[in-house]
Amino acid sequence: MSGVRAIVLAAGKGTRMKSAVPKVFHELCGRPMLWWVLRALREAGIEDVVVVISPEMESGFAALGGGEAVVQKEQLGTGHALRVALESRTPRSGGRILVTNGDMPLVTGEIFAAATDALGADAMALVTLPAWPESNFGRIVRRAERVERIVEVRDATADELAIEETNAGIYAMDEAKARGALAALRNENAQREYYLTDAVAVLAAGGDRINPVLLRDGRNLLGINDRAELAVARARMSERLCAQHMRDGVTIVDPERTYLEPELAIGRDTVIYPNTAIGRLSRIGEGCTIGPNARLSNATIGARTEVRESVILDSVVGDDAHVGPFAHLRGESVLANGVRIGNFVELKNARLESGAKASHLSYLGDVTVGEDANVGAGTITCNFDGKRKNRTKIGKRAFIGSNSSLVAPVEIGDDALTGAGSVVTKDVAAGERVAGNPARPLPKKPS
Repeated sequence: MSGVRAIVLAAGKGTRMKSAVPKVFHELCGRPMLWWVLRALREAGIEDVVVVISPEMESGFAALGGGEAVVQKEQLGTGHALRVALESRTPRSGGRILVTNGDMPLVTGEIFAAATDALGADAMALVTLPAWPESNFGRIVRRAERVERIVEVRDATADELAIEETNAGIYAMDEAKARGALAALRNENAQREYYLTDAVAVLAAGGDRINPVLLRDGRNLLGINDRAELAVARARMSERLCAQHMRDGVTIVDPERTYLEPELAIGRDTVIYPNTAIGRLSRIGEGCTIGPNARLSNATIGARTEVRESVILDSVVGDDAHVGPFAHLRGESVLANGVRIGNFVELKNARLESGAKASHLSYLGDVTVGEDANVGAGTITCNFDGKRKNRTKIGKRAFIGSNSSLVAPVEIGDDALTGAGSVVTKDVAAGERVAGNPARPLPKKPS
């Protein structure tokens, strides 16, 4: 949005969160609430963004990946915060600013665009919404149809509290007018703070026009003050994310019990069952079945793959694979096409080639398993020698008997076999059959 500079007020202490974490860093759907505001500004086409933060936020702000921070060393109110931001920038003739709060994660780019469009050539436009019982938003006081001022709830009279139009805290302003109004603010109020809302009265008294943008549906304008409100916002954002994927051809059986993060890719005709959480930029192909009771984080899943009651972290699964129930993949494990991982199998830094199977009760860490190999129930790779992790290699079509212990570093050749209960401490040649503790070659069958 050409010529518009956004200023996000995010330095509030958020004492009602009762947390050592700054309020706007609290997460919903896997991202800090401030991240969602910055995203909505980008959706509105605004790239010039200044974020007013507290000194405690400096170390964590860079991870958000958007906006330039300006530190408000003393929290003296929203008017003071905006003044700090503007004083850090060279005045622009004809410049426009959009002011919003960092604790409104549900706000959309469309709302920001509507406020900016309503500004026109006037001094200010502001977003308003209908009041609701016990609303703590400031009341919009009009004289006839013109906005005259905003009164904060803590300073309002009984008659003013009965006003049915409230302030959403989103303003579009002519920059020169904003600078002039801020210079006139006083802190003669219950909190002894400089309220940005008082700038409305300053401008109106000078004959400037304030254009209200009334939004009848205020669900996207929720400001977060405590953890109960954060939970409400989280549910609404999750509903929004699920709806987006369902419109794109994904079946989500129970959206209220499905937990998604933004920036996911989920293919058409994939079905997601309840109690499933998918996050951290995961990618899922078409025609998959995910869940119930699954958790995927930074996972890449191929087409037509099934993941039941399992956890996949930082790992890749190919096409036509089956994982679960109750499997755990982690540590950059990779499953090729057609691999089957079953009940209570854990993989860590493992690579299983196409057609390989580990169906029951196994731990496979730091291992490579060849095509069409079968790993029997109870098998473990003993990968840690007390000082370092060592790798195991299992060849193509190898058969690992139940309850085998493969003491790494060790290599099992193609078409080799270990008997049930074997403790393999030495390499097994291709086609060889071993058993015992320690495992020894078995007599060759008579030809």
